[in-house]
Amino acid sequence: MSTPHHDKYPLLFSPYHGQRLQLRNRIFHASMTTRRVLTSLITPEMIQYYANRAAGGAALVVSEPLNMARIQNAPHKVSVRDVRNADGLRQWVAAIEQHDCRLLGQIQDSGRGRHERGRNPAAIGAAAFPDDLSWTVPRVLRIEEIEQFIDDVAHSAVRLEQAGFAGVEISSGHGHLFHQFLSPWSNDREDRYGGDFEGRLRFLSDTVAAIRQMCGRQFAIGLKLPGDDGFAGSIDPDLAAQIAAAMTGRHDVDYVAFCQGTHGRTLDWHIPDMYWPRSTWMPLIEKLKASVNNVPLVGLGLITDPAEAEGHLARGQVDFIALGRALVTDPAWPRKSAAGREADIRYCVSCNTCWGQIVDGQPLVCDNNPRVALADEVDFVPTTAETPRRITVVGAGIAGLETAWIAAARGHAVTVLSAGAQAGGKTRLHAALPGGESLSSIYDYQYTMARRYGVRFEFGLHADMEAIQSTTPDAIVLATGSGLRWPRHWPVAWREDGLIPDARALAENLVAITVPQGGTAVLFDMDHTEGTYALVALLARLYDRVVIVTPRERIAGDMPLVSAMGTHRRLSLATVDQMPLAEISSESVLEEGLVRVRQIYTGRLTEIPDVAVLTYATPRVPNDALYDALCAVYPEVHRIGDCRQPRTTLVATSEGHALGNTL
Repeated sequence: MSTPHHDKYPLLFSPYHGQRLQLRNRIFHASMTTRRVLTSLITPEMIQYYANRAAGGAALVVSEPLNMARIQNAPHKVSVRDVRNADGLRQWVAAIEQHDCRLLGQIQDSGRGRHERGRNPAAIGAAAFPDDLSWTVPRVLRIEEIEQFIDDVAHSAVRLEQAGFAGVEISSGHGHLFHQFLSPWSNDREDRYGGDFEGRLRFLSDTVAAIRQMCGRQFAIGLKLPGDDGFAGSIDPDLAAQIAAAMTGRHDVDYVAFCQGTHGRTLDWHIPDMYWPRSTWMPLIEKLKASVNNVPLVGLGLITDPAEAEGHLARGQVDFIALGRALVTDPAWPRKSAAGREADIRYCVSCNTCWGQIVDGQPLVCDNNPRVALADEVDFVPTTAETPRRITVVGAGIAGLETAWIAAARGHAVTVLSAGAQAGGKTRLHAALPGGESLSSIYDYQYTMARRYGVRFEFGLHADMEAIQSTTPDAIVLATGSGLRWPRHWPVAWREDGLIPDARALAENLVAITVPQGGTAVLFDMDHTEGTYALVALLARLYDRVVIVTPRERIAGDMPLVSAMGTHRRLSLATVDQMPLAEISSESVLEEGLVRVRQIYTGRLTEIPDVAVLTYATPRVPNDALYDALCAVYPEVHRIGDCRQPRTTLVATSEGHALGNTL
């Protein structure tokens, strides 16, 4: 880092000298599961991910959850007890320590909790209460199993210490196993691990004591504790304060972090999405500070900007800043911030694609970082092309922009032709809708890089063959996106009337309107993604009533569960009506404002009167009309993003990035 104590962020980049932790700055990388572990064995790809975050400037890295006890055998988690990982653990530490960064191993078990839909047949728990999300009833741990778990964890901590780990973090919130023992809602045991506050605390307390007894005096222990899990009768801020006071008053711990939510209706509290305010949990964390007996406190939860982080430190709210998704998006966030290069940061958009991927069993990826865990990920600079060429990109959405800036950085002369007046394409429209603001950071970064490397833009131009030919391209990239398909079962006459806009057209017309419109808005939903529900949130502000009609059994079916739950919460609070397993009937009388909805199995009709607007969000159709004609003239024509096949933001950026690096 060129400036270790940058004047703009003096506290963020101030060193910390604790009893056991010596840190070059106040930035932690919060635990993130990478899904780069193979059959519980450490892999080079997993080590590379963590090494990149250390190289990017984080002072401390918390590992993903580890298999520490014999009862833990998840294949996507590193087994500390497996002797085959002995060398790998040392290599992992060496890869981090070479950048003057400390590595902590996370102790965590989900217990009865489940992050995805469906039951958990291997669930364990404090008591035979069902998980509040999946309704999985766990197998109750016997006293001897609890004691064995504690002993196993302590011995595994010794193995970590011997490998060079600086310490461990015990994850006791988020509705995981320790949380389940702490909560009176999920622990009604009458033995020494339940019964009262002291009993419920004992599992965690004994674990800390065992690690402290078996490991050396310089081995650090961090605690992640529940701050508020949002369940009546469980852990609210008052009980959280009691737990924190007891754990920090009796035990020698090195820091405390508070997290929120549980495996239930508050799963969406775990990792706040685009709709939550910045630094979501900081007000509660600040209130709980008085309970931690002057133990250093960590701030976390939708902190994405270095100025935000510095402000929390300057106000004395916390002592450290933990960044999870922000460092997934840009591991060089600290390095760039310290050097005053904030414009070069690829910022997290809080979309939770990363969470959705790892829960789905896929490697950790990011909408705004196409190079997660690659060796050249940190502060990536494209390689120079052997032969500079003229590249014409048609479309200034995020797929086209990513291709354009990468190709220009490699030395090509790049021209972007855009029908829109500004860069960003449909993502810019989504960014203007409720909850979408942070999406602007994707195309803002791309456009900044494109201008830096000399990309020429022509906006407001509906490119045809003549316009493309005028750029004399050596290669053409079609990034013209897609359009919404007219619902196949709707009468053609409705389409010819032109009175039913698709969801995008409606959003463009309404996004600047603040005056209530009155009446009812009906949206036919065959999309089930974030953009559609951002429009619904806007409709709820403008119309007296909003109704979502979908042929599926529920809405938000294509969203990660944590984000879907947030959508259900918001739309319920906005009193949006939902009609699942239904379609819009051709028997509707639109000129009279009457929409009839047909149940797809029974055929029963329900009437919705006073309809002011009917719209649809449906599977998309590629806008690729120019492709065949261009291929007949030019030897190299590429389609990317939705123009190739309608997919996701993740695919658009990664596909554009890959093409830019090969042109």
